Amino acid sequence: MERNIRRYDLDWLRVIVFGLLIFYHVGMFFVPWGFHIKNNIIYDWLRWPMLFLNQWRLPILFVISGIGSYYAISSRDLWQFNIERFKRLAIPLFFGMMFIVPPQVYFERLSNGEFSGSLINYFTTIAYTGVYPEGNISWHHLWFLPYLLIFSIILSPIFIYLKRKPTKFINWTKRQIQKTYGLYLFIVPLYLTEAFIEPFFPITHALIDDWFNFINSLILFFYGFLLITSGEELWKSMDRIKPKALVIGIVSFCIQLFIWLQLEDNVYVHFSEALIKVINLWSWILVIFGYGAKFLNKKSTQLTYCNRAVYPFYILHQTITIAIGYYIMNLDWGFMPKFIVLVLGTFMGSWMIYHFIILRISFLHPFFGLKKPYN
Repeated sequence: MERNIRRYDLDWLRVIVFGLLIFYHVGMFFVPWGFHIKNNIIYDWLRWPMLFLNQWRLPILFVISGIGSYYAISSRDLWQFNIERFKRLAIPLFFGMMFIVPPQVYFERLSNGEFSGSLINYFTTIAYTGVYPEGNISWHHLWFLPYLLIFSIILSPIFIYLKRKPTKFINWTKRQIQKTYGLYLFIVPLYLTEAFIEPFFPITHALIDDWFNFINSLILFFYGFLLITSGEELWKSMDRIKPKALVIGIVSFCIQLFIWLQLEDNVYVHFSEALIKVINLWSWILVIFGYGAKFLNKKSTQLTYCNRAVYPFYILHQTITIAIGYYIMNLDWGFMPKFIVLVLGTFMGSWMIYHFIILRISFLHPFFGLKKPYN
């Protein structure tokens, strides 16, 4: 982002949301949903806080990424922007698929009895054979990177045009967000994808058959760019709407819980739930942006360090979680001891690799998406 207009609250939110991702992936070890390895005891109650978190954690990252694109494109032409995106996204993705993700598949194969032997033996025999899940090549948790890269390439000509030649559409957007509930107008495309595309294309993160997730995330990414074109009007609107959005978010999530627990699925329930879902996720995005702008828009040395570390942490964390999880999955420890070990182990493992290895070896910086620190 440009130094003279840098939003420190957005940096903090990026750090916080990626930090929550570690808690979320640790939680996946314990809940009934599919994951690469599972604890010997499943805790059904944990899915409720995770469902709440899952509503908005990825959507807000795509919105933040769209906002970041607005600033990144300010000092670049189309070619420079896409080259920068390739360096920041494609290189870490390729490196991660070659070296960071394979240990995850290795431990999964070990736990399922599909492979026996050392990690070195795995790398030198089957690590790069076939496409996961039948084979072993995968991007796993790094799926966010190819999606973001493709979104950037697809939308960059539109971004350049809108940035340099403000249109009636930009002016219309500014007028809408100045209205009391104008920001809620943007749930309409999200509702249409949720209601009419999601039932036919469940989320796979496989890109080629992931149409609901692809289109929905693309819309959110575009929203980030579009909304920030309104400048200070956006933050004034966020400030006005945040207490109302908090109430709406609490009520809508409670309604969702009622639907999940009490109603049987049918066409009417589906369309109702789709509306409640997008109202809920958008409300929490507005809440987080609104209160973040109020309390987090402050520069600090801690933010400088954390903001630079967050990308390597994202790349590393799930491999460390799964490695630790494999060795404790069958121990009779109970939920809290395992949860604490996984969270602390993941954070500490990611930090040690980042602080003592990645930071000190400049050759590794491009593979973890590291840029020069801002002042």
